[in-house]
Amino acid sequence: MMDGKPTRKTRPTLMDVAQKAGVSRATASLVVRKSPLVGAETRASVEAAMAEIGYVYNLGAAGMRAARSRTIGVIIPNLSNPFFGVLLAGIDQVVDDAGLATFIAHSAESAAKQDGFVTRMREHGVDGLIVCPAAGTPPQFIERLNDWGMPVVEALRTVGGGAVDYVGMDQHSGMEAAVARLAALGHSRIGFVTANLDHSAHDERLAAFRAAAGRHGIVFAEEIEIDPTHADAMALARQMAKRVDAPTAWICHNDVIGLGMHRGFCDSDVTPGRDVSLIGFDNVAETDLVRPGLASVATEPVEIGLKAANLLLRRIENPQAEAEALTVPTHFVERGSIGPV
Repeated sequence: MMDGKPTRKTRPTLMDVAQKAGVSRATASLVVRKSPLVGAETRASVEAAMAEIGYVYNLGAAGMRAARSRTIGVIIPNLSNPFFGVLLAGIDQVVDDAGLATFIAHSAESAAKQDGFVTRMREHGVDGLIVCPAAGTPPQFIERLNDWGMPVVEALRTVGGGAVDYVGMDQHSGMEAAVARLAALGHSRIGFVTANLDHSAHDERLAAFRAAAGRHGIVFAEEIEIDPTHADAMALARQMAKRVDAPTAWICHNDVIGLGMHRGFCDSDVTPGRDVSLIGFDNVAETDLVRPGLASVATEPVEIGLKAANLLLRRIENPQAEAEALTVPTHFVERGSIGPV
């Protein structure tokens, strides 16, 4: 970056491939179009050159070189979490109003699958990408997108280090309110259940819990890491229901874990709000369907989606604009799953 503005390399061309492989442009074109007229050795040489310089065949540009595709790509790490469905609704609202279409891909927290989807989307000539990076995504992922001149916005998680636009949430405000409420109810033994995933939101949320616990003098803060699934959360709650020294209150990394623990406690005849206090994170619709309702920290995924889509449209129109980082406030929503010690 220079003067606060992202610098982008020119997208590799077919002529670049031909020069790298030492063949004519016509021969390189035959290779990318899967023609049987090219020998195996030449094909291998051209494909190696394509991989080395990051060239992909733009299917949309092949039919209409001067036009945009009027499409964007969105890559989500976990579509089984209802939070991301709501996030997509916010993105779609902006994209649809702008007359664009959206390609949606599910990386399943796999950086390798994520790379594959980026390649497919580049082949179809998407005008830009909104990505919630999969767990374990290296910084080079964003560097490659910048090198290719691909407009990109990171949502919720970041590996770009400020090199691209980003929309996230203020983890601290909602966590502070949740811990403060538990402390006011007399809880001094609070557990935090986090997901075993390596990404920035995980680190930020855990840090927010530790900071809030320290500010409110929590004498015992236990941290447990699990797979972020209903089944593992149910199993954890059943285990904690048998422990006489277990925390009297729990805060969960997300509502998938929170709802799973809610069911696990209830199955063990431990009633949230009476025998134990329980708080989720994200405030998905299902938190108000269980009984007692699951208290949660609202993270406003629709607003995050709206802002991410608007940032991407701005980036497409003005590729040299300074990268912008936006945060959406969070707030605590109290329900019947918490009560006095």
